Amino acid sequence: MGREYRLPILPTTVIGSYPRPKWLREAIRLYRRGRLSEKALKEAMDDAVIVVLKDQERAGIDIPSDGEQRRDEMVEYFAERIGGFKFYGPVRVWGNAYFRKPAVVGPLEYRGAIVVKEYEYLQRVSYSPVVKVTITGPYTIADWSFNEYYPSKEDLVLELAKIVNAELKALEKAGAVFVQIDEPALPTHEDEIEWAVEAINRALEGVNLKLGMHICYGAYERVLPCFDKLNVTQFALEFANRRFKDLDLLKEYGFDKELGFGVVDVHNRRVESPQEVAEAIRRALKIVPPEKLYINPDCGLKLLPRNIAFEKMKVMVEGTRIVREELRKEGYEEVVIRV
Repeated sequence: MGREYRLPILPTTVIGSYPRPKWLREAIRLYRRGRLSEKALKEAMDDAVIVVLKDQERAGIDIPSDGEQRRDEMVEYFAERIGGFKFYGPVRVWGNAYFRKPAVVGPLEYRGAIVVKEYEYLQRVSYSPVVKVTITGPYTIADWSFNEYYPSKEDLVLELAKIVNAELKALEKAGAVFVQIDEPALPTHEDEIEWAVEAINRALEGVNLKLGMHICYGAYERVLPCFDKLNVTQFALEFANRRFKDLDLLKEYGFDKELGFGVVDVHNRRVESPQEVAEAIRRALKIVPPEKLYINPDCGLKLLPRNIAFEKMKVMVEGTRIVREELRKEGYEEVVIRV
């Protein structure tokens, strides 16, 4: 039998990441210097997940995540746990920001569940029956890595798709409901989108989960024509940072899936007002029906100071509740998730 979950109309959620508490950052620093045990670090990370959940609960988030407290970076975290990758050293991304860019130096190997234990712990301590699990997609992992083994990038993405598919099936077996595939790289190479969509769909085959996809970089007009081909039910997109101008593109391309609507800008420390959020949602409702609209930040909140990240979640929920009350007068009460 399937499972059914009821949420208020315009469910609020997060994209994934959230600022780590200062004490967790210190624990990680001590662990890397050999001054803290692995057991103590795990306990600190477990505690951080509880703290992040409490922030989300206080803000009123309907579908929380664990804030990706165990992950330093969205690609290297998965590459570290997949056979065939090697790290040479940090690569500069922008300014003074670096990440450990992985290289594929041998055949890729799925060594077993990557985020299942994270999901199980999150679900165990969560205040909500529906939580969101995030996975970096096969195309983005390949695009942000050096390929020193496979004949082509397409071959690499197809191999990664097999691994992501195995992980999704492991999450389904563990009881997960909602999984978000992060593919920020997808719109950045227009000439690769067609085969990339086919490869991503391979990763989603045979999986009975609510599947979303998060995209936040590049030109949406490059990927919108392919949205109907991608086997996900929801696209979580950045809009606030773009001043909502890309909403018109959804109408132009006949967007017909669920929209995870980015209403607060994670690249700006200014905290929006609930009224700004409400007005943005009203604009989206002219294009997307209420039962297909979810509300979230543009992207992960990780790079913001924690107090600002919290305030942005809070005003996001407050603005959503303003519109939610308006919709209830029209008979809209809830949405149902079935898996």
